[in-house]
Amino acid sequence: MHVVEMQDVTKTFGKQTAVDELSLSVPQGCIYGFIGPNGSGKTTTLRMIMNILYPNSGSIKVFGEKIHGACSSRIGYLPEERGLYKNMKVRDVLQFNGRLKCGRDVSAEVDQWLDRLDLTDRANNKVETLSKGLSQKVQFIATVVSNPDLVILDEPFTGLDPVNVDAIRAAILDLRANGTTVIFSTHDMNVAEKMCDYIFMIFRGKKVLDGTLASVKEEYGHDTIRISTDDGMPSVEELDGVDRITDFGQIQELHMVRDCDPQKVLSEIMSRTRIRSFEIAQPSLHEIFVRIAGPEAEEVDDA
Repeated sequence: MHVVEMQDVTKTFGKQTAVDELSLSVPQGCIYGFIGPNGSGKTTTLRMIMNILYPNSGSIKVFGEKIHGACSSRIGYLPEERGLYKNMKVRDVLQFNGRLKCGRDVSAEVDQWLDRLDLTDRANNKVETLSKGLSQKVQFIATVVSNPDLVILDEPFTGLDPVNVDAIRAAILDLRANGTTVIFSTHDMNVAEKMCDYIFMIFRGKKVLDGTLASVKEEYGHDTIRISTDDGMPSVEELDGVDRITDFGQIQELHMVRDCDPQKVLSEIMSRTRIRSFEIAQPSLHEIFVRIAGPEAEEVDDA
C-alpha cells in the first residue's frame, strides 16, 4: 500500500512554477527523505500533501483517498516555521495539542515523550522560556504524541545540537519500527543517507531522483575513489582521468571520468605519497546531490 500518491501535480505562484508535473508514491511503513536546494519545491510539496496548499493540476491521495477540508487526524505535521503557544506550560500545550488532534486524553503519552526527550524537568515551564533547541523538541512531541499513521517533518533537525539530533533520529527510527510512515525533508545528506529507505530529490520543481538509496547510487555507478594519504589534498590534485575532487580533510573523494582506469590513478598517487586507504565506491548522496544541483548545492552547505 502507498500512503501518499501524487500524480502529475503542478503548483504555480503567479508566473513561477514551484512544482512541475510531479509524481511520486510513498510506501507504507518507510522513511521517505525529501532533499533538494532551497527553493526547489520541497516545502510546497509537503504542504500540498497536507492540503494546506492546493495544486493547480494533478491528483494527491493520502491513505488511498483525496483529503477534503481539514487535515486528517491520522497525520502529524512539523512545519518548517515552528509555532507553539508561548504563554502555555510545556505539558499543558502538549496535552492540548494531543487532545485537539485525536479527541482523547494523551497525558500518559505526553509524560512518556517528555521523559524520553529529557524534558520532564521543563514540563511546568512556559514555552517562551525554552531555548530554540528545547522548543523544537517540544514541537516534535506535539507532532507525534497522538500516534499518527503518517508523520511529515519539514527540516526536523534544524537548530538541534548533536545530542538532540541523535535523540530525534532515534525517535524517528522507532516510529518507523512501529509501522508509522515518515516523510521528512533535510539539508543534511549524511542524515538522509543513513536513515532513509527511499530518497526523493526535487530540483527546480522537477523530480530528478526517486527510489531506494541503493537504486539511486546504482544509477551513478562505481565512479568514485575515496582515498586517504599522508599528504592529503595536494597529493591527489591534477590527476589524469579525475575531473572533480571533494576534500573532506582526512579523506578525499575523486570523481573519475568515463572509462578511467582506477588502477592508473592509484599508481600515480602512490608515486607521490604514502596511501593510508583506497576504495573504489559508489558516490555518496552528497556527491550525487552536488552533481545534480551544481552551484545551488552551496545553499545547502550554508543552511
